[in-house]
Amino acid sequence: MHSKRTLNRSATGAKDLLLRSEKTHLTEPTPDALPTQSLSPAPPAYLAHFLKTHVHASPSSLLRRLLHHPRLRPYDLHLFQPSSSSFSLDHSTYELMARSLAASNRLDALLLLLRRPCPCSDHGIFSCPRAEPVFRLSLLALLRASRLDDAESLFETLKKSLDSSRPPADLYNILINGFSKKNRYDKALQWTRSFNAALAWFKDMRAKGCNPNVVTFNTLISGFFKEKRFTEGIGVAREMLDLGYSFSVATCEILVKGLCSEGREEEACDLLMSFSNRGSVPDGFELFELIWRLCAKGKAELALKVFDEMWKRGNGVSLVACSALIEGLRNAGRKEDACRVLERMLEKGMVPDLVTCNCLLEALCDAGRTEDANQLRMLAMRKGWEPDAVTFSILVRGFSKEGRRREGEIVVNEMLDGGFIANIAGYNQLMKWLENGVR
Repeated sequence: MHSKRTLNRSATGAKDLLLRSEKTHLTEPTPDALPTQSLSPAPPAYLAHFLKTHVHASPSSLLRRLLHHPRLRPYDLHLFQPSSSSFSLDHSTYELMARSLAASNRLDALLLLLRRPCPCSDHGIFSCPRAEPVFRLSLLALLRASRLDDAESLFETLKKSLDSSRPPADLYNILINGFSKKNRYDKALQWTRSFNAALAWFKDMRAKGCNPNVVTFNTLISGFFKEKRFTEGIGVAREMLDLGYSFSVATCEILVKGLCSEGREEEACDLLMSFSNRGSVPDGFELFELIWRLCAKGKAELALKVFDEMWKRGNGVSLVACSALIEGLRNAGRKEDACRVLERMLEKGMVPDLVTCNCLLEALCDAGRTEDANQLRMLAMRKGWEPDAVTFSILVRGFSKEGRRREGEIVVNEMLDGGFIANIAGYNQLMKWLENGVR
């Protein structure tokens, strides 16, 4: 704690500033002003009043109270900068000042502060125990402001200041993610100029106790893919598994979408199935996009192969993926395969949407397999699927084309019982179809 004389000297200096001003008046700070807002400083007289009020406060307490007033906050450096003769920084005020500067985006002042070590480590053997959190929030502030070179330089300073020289993995991730978000993959991948170098970096991190996590790997894979370095990106994914890490849903999405966006769907299929065989595809991964792309390119057979493999292991087979596959198989003329997929869905309690099911039933009827279509319809209904008037009309027309009047009449009567025939005229029209064999 500094003496009353020191506090009074600062107050007197503030008064001198006031006397040199032509027009000054006391202005209370805005009560609801946020600390990070950019406000004009209060007049020096208000600072003098503040210092008199807290004349017996310790430097740490004084700084905290000062920062509580948004319009007094700009005076924090005037009173507490490292070279100031007013108040010297101690461990507590050093960290508080760093947080204040980072929160208010005064980054040049923040860097000036951090060039000097925390006072608690100036003459000691050990570094400041709070160095990591102070540097962490400072890195985040610099990256938000796109000051990437300063962030990189600050990170190097941190590594030199730590006793163990072991920055935690999340600090590496903060840097890598920050550079990647600004499309600075040259920096994000500066340790990974080649696949072998990337693996060496991962192993070096682990040897120093800085374990990378899934975010680290995903960022590197994404960076490689955006540079169209697919071999290196896939290599990082394989090494990720070899080092004992698990894929996240995002990992699989980066790999599959990245390959598909370059027209490499077949490679994406092979990769996904190899990872599925290792049990590495996480729950929640969605297979829809890959199936949709394959079917759109006329590769429904390959889509079915991937589907079968993933279905067997319970990966990525959602209702929407199944519907996309059924539609792709139907368009490819593979009606039997489409029916089998639908049956497997129903066995698992997955109820298809109305349009998908109606389209498949119509395809079967057009192929002269109305009885199969009707059996499939009844199976779906037992599993909770609800047909509509279109469903029954498709079946009636199918039986009519095949000259199977008796089966058609059963369906018409079922429609009547279910309230799908609005009036007698509609009923007569359907019966006329069956009688005349409408095609």
